[in-house]
Amino acid sequence: MMAAPGSFLVLSAFILGLFHVEATPDTLSSQDASFCHGGLEVIYPELDIDECIIIPKDRKLREKVSTVWEAPEIYFTAAQKKKTYVLVMVDPDAPNRADPKSAYWRHWLVVNLKANELKEGQIQGTTLTEYHPPTPPQKSGFHRYQFMLFEQPPGTLVSLTKQENSSRGKWDLQAFITRFDLGEPVATLQFLTQNYKD
Repeated sequence: MMAAPGSFLVLSAFILGLFHVEATPDTLSSQDASFCHGGLEVIYPELDIDECIIIPKDRKLREKVSTVWEAPEIYFTAAQKKKTYVLVMVDPDAPNRADPKSAYWRHWLVVNLKANELKEGQIQGTTLTEYHPPTPPQKSGFHRYQFMLFEQPPGTLVSLTKQENSSRGKWDLQAFITRFDLGEPVATLQFLTQNYKD
């Protein structure tokens, strides 16, 4: 069920020039709000996201996240020193939430992430899928953009199959997780946005 775009409260604090958006009970459905856990932080130039939110329409934030900003900085301060991580960003609502026949749409996939990179927000690792910004089609409603961080089992070479590499859409995320024994994500975060012209 789609969260109503109606009334939501936005509290802004200009800390280091970032627009920090606080989620409130009116912002998201309880299902959407409960997705986030683990302390993952996603930082775009004017938007600091550390909990599940709907990106507000004001200050052209929806337009900027779709057309202006490049890959965000990713922080995970709980990263453990000798562990390696896998970062996934997907849209489970492609082409729309009512009929997600192209889900999961893979927006970003980085493996071999070191703990110090995540603690400092300097994502290096090995990029298997280059970052593609959220671009929900017009009149397709709100889409969830989900970030998941998994521990990468020691010595595991994580890769995409030829078929997976041929398209970002209809990605079987669960098969990927199972293939590399990634288990449950250690941290998850999502934001909702819709086409900025809607």
